[in-house]
Amino acid sequence: MSDLRYKVVFDGQLMPGMEKETILLNLATLFKSDLQQVSKLFKGPTTIKKDLSELEAERYVKALRQAGALARKEQDLSSMLTLVSDDTTPTLLQASETMICPKCSYEQPVDQECSACGIIIEKYQARLAAPTSAIPGPALSPYAPPKAELKSSSPQHYGKLKVLSLNGRIGRLRFLAWSLVSATVLALFSLIFVALGSSSALGGAGFTLSITLLALAVTLSIGVQRLHDMGWSGWLWLISAIPFVGGLFTLLLLIVPGNREANRYGPPPPPNSTSVKVLASLWLVVVILGILAAIAVPAYYAYTLRATGH
Repeated sequence: MSDLRYKVVFDGQLMPGMEKETILLNLATLFKSDLQQVSKLFKGPTTIKKDLSELEAERYVKALRQAGALARKEQDLSSMLTLVSDDTTPTLLQASETMICPKCSYEQPVDQECSACGIIIEKYQARLAAPTSAIPGPALSPYAPPKAELKSSSPQHYGKLKVLSLNGRIGRLRFLAWSLVSATVLALFSLIFVALGSSSALGGAGFTLSITLLALAVTLSIGVQRLHDMGWSGWLWLISAIPFVGGLFTLLLLIVPGNREANRYGPPPPPNSTSVKVLASLWLVVVILGILAAIAVPAYYAYTLRATGH
């Protein structure tokens, strides 16, 4: 076995295409710390972890890079068994606050619950101490290497949803659901306007202009956020204004999946709720009714012409 030991160093550099705000959120989630503590890592070269094997060092570097931090491994000439405790390192990285899960051997800050396998430490230890008739298996070593990647132990951070915003990301189903709601509201306002009429031509024109601008704002917002989810620039939404090509481009937005991880436009959107799935499914009903109407209306019109003798 090689006696070489390694350390993980972070100089404050970011992975290409990542924004610092997103990386701060990812690191805060990964280390289970606050943004103020994590931001200290960006002040200069900081040793995240020392006295690691090459495999352990690579595992830390991979987890940090997946979070957006351009970390690297170096040979640890001092071979110290303690972690960095200078003022530039968050207190969550100090050796006095780490523990090893008795079930999966995952090393993490001291807590009542394991971040990797989700067990309650005290209850698990009590269950191990209780007599059992089960066939004994191989003993779990607290010094065994982690069986899971560091990234899988941290909960996923999701972005906030804003309907009237050019920032953020939405997926394909949410794009369909919000489009349906927008179209329904616009249709209702149009019916109310037609039913009630307008007291003046100027008032009617103002009402129509207001509804049109609101519809355009919502359409632009959800279109740009859908493009962001795929990692594309929001300016590409201008293609939708081109006749025929715009229809194909909108269809493309419903086919191409979004990025599962954080991209330069922010973290991924939250999982789809039941209401989003139902509203997205209703688009199928709308399409079927539209096809039936396109067939039935001309047929009925032709029937009335024959019946009246015209």
